[in-house]
Amino acid sequence: MPKPDCLSGPGRQVVDATLYLDRLGFAPEEVPDPSLNWLKQLQYAHVTTIPFENLSITGPPFDERNGPGVHLELDTLFEKIVAHRRGGFCYELNGLFGWLLSDLGFDTDRLAAMVIGDNGDVQPPANHHTNLVRLDRPYIVDAGLGIPTIRKPIPLDGDPIRDGVGIEWRTAESDRPDTDHLMQFKEAPDGDWKDRYYFSTTPRDLSYFRASCDFLQWAPESPFTGDPIVTLATESGHLKLTRERLIHRTDGESNGRAVEPGEWLTVADRQFDLRLGDEYQQ
Repeated sequence: MPKPDCLSGPGRQVVDATLYLDRLGFAPEEVPDPSLNWLKQLQYAHVTTIPFENLSITGPPFDERNGPGVHLELDTLFEKIVAHRRGGFCYELNGLFGWLLSDLGFDTDRLAAMVIGDNGDVQPPANHHTNLVRLDRPYIVDAGLGIPTIRKPIPLDGDPIRDGVGIEWRTAESDRPDTDHLMQFKEAPDGDWKDRYYFSTTPRDLSYFRASCDFLQWAPESPFTGDPIVTLATESGHLKLTRERLIHRTDGESNGRAVEPGEWLTVADRQFDLRLGDEYQQ
């Protein structure tokens, strides 16, 4: 039986910015305007409300079934992330967030990026989706990255930005002929800059990411087809749920505890507000 690809989803949900804003915690009377102040609020709300997770690929642990797969049509993304209160990975989170920003009047483009693996590998091409927003100057606005999470718009001109939890971000010129810029971070004021991902400023349609999305959700060598992972930024750090542990990182210190198989779904719900559907409750 052929596997469904990233553009074959069955979405039926009407995409509604008001419901999306409600999911992010904004009151009905709060109507964002396309300003830098609102852009900062929207991005921070997104990364502290909607988890980065791969359960649509792996399914939850201790369940023999895989997840239903990732689909990139906007109505399918909205149905999953907003109506069903789920998370996702970069193509889903930044895919839907880019639509919201455009709908709110921001001058926004989708960009292809290449996250750099622990071994320095950047395969496959377009293994990450980020967003560019033009205001007083261009900013990279990324709500779809795992740990470390980007919490604020990052100026494209290279000015460094502190994120509020001890991490500093900046863009730099790329030394690769196939990309324009490099996203970098450092975890201490006197630390070294580390490379996070390469990216180009060429606008892309969401369909551009189809091949890489399919690879990342089906290939055995993909970092997303192993164990399930859930992360969420917090005011002072982040939460991370692995197959066996719940980890709190607060003010630079990490604490964790074991998670038993029978409580995993409950922890995902209570700690991440992650509403897993009936298919995972059987």
